[in-house]
Amino acid sequence: MNRNTSHGLVLPLVFAVLLIGSSADAQKAGAKPAKAPRQAVPSVPVLEPKAIELLKASSARLAAARSMAFTAVVSYESPSRLGPPLLYTVRSEVMLQRPDKLRVLALGDGPPTEFYYDGKTMMAFSPVENVVAVAEAPPTIDAALKAAYDSAAIYFPFSDVIVADPYKDIADGLQRAFYIGQSHQVGGTTTDMVAYIADDVFVQLWIGAADQLPRRARAVYLNDPVQLRHDMELSNWQLDRPLPADSFGSSLAAAATRIHFARPDPQLPAGSKPRGKGKPAAPHKQSATP
Repeated sequence: MNRNTSHGLVLPLVFAVLLIGSSADAQKAGAKPAKAPRQAVPSVPVLEPKAIELLKASSARLAAARSMAFTAVVSYESPSRLGPPLLYTVRSEVMLQRPDKLRVLALGDGPPTEFYYDGKTMMAFSPVENVVAVAEAPPTIDAALKAAYDSAAIYFPFSDVIVADPYKDIADGLQRAFYIGQSHQVGGTTTDMVAYIADDVFVQLWIGAADQLPRRARAVYLNDPVQLRHDMELSNWQLDRPLPADSFGSSLAAAATRIHFARPDPQLPAGSKPRGKGKPAAPHKQSATP
């Protein structure tokens, strides 16, 4: 979404209407048409206080949790050879324990994948091919997420939800934020809707009114010429519940054929800068290639 966070979405537009009076006779006489007074354009705060308050409250709720589990269903558009985009969906079962444990089991439109991080090593496992990439990992979830992306282009669209300080990740590139209103159609509960622009991503976010937990996010990358849309639904939230000690490893993954962590995308030329804060152009499934 920015890196986060979190993802069509359209910014509310304020139309200034300019009416120009004219008549056939005036045109024939060469007279200039009279201009109607310009309509006043309502002021729209760049960072609306209510929107910031909701973003901070949700981020604080997530940051305070020592452990969490949730389901993330991510749908994203991808260009097709026929023109209109195709839609792909990935369902991830996520479990983490701060500061140094994470598990992501992903099923979707493609082979399943599994990711494990236990504070010392990280493993990206492909059960169908029975191959696993294993590497030493830094001592925090945030640092492990960065290492996974830098070394193998592994990126999770819900990373904004699981970092140590979700609001900081948003605020670093925050340009606009405004409150939309309430919805009763998402997550089986009442939600507050907020929209914001951070870095080059426009996000609409649904936040539980009672529990401050994110329930849905839709995003568009503003520099994407075709404005592909990305949608994420978050459900089955469990915060601060005991997690099984063996949750963050897999005997099957450990016994699989080893491959190296490697990026599947072309490497940038020497001296060039990555996009954004090391985020990919669009959410995609984790991968670890030989």
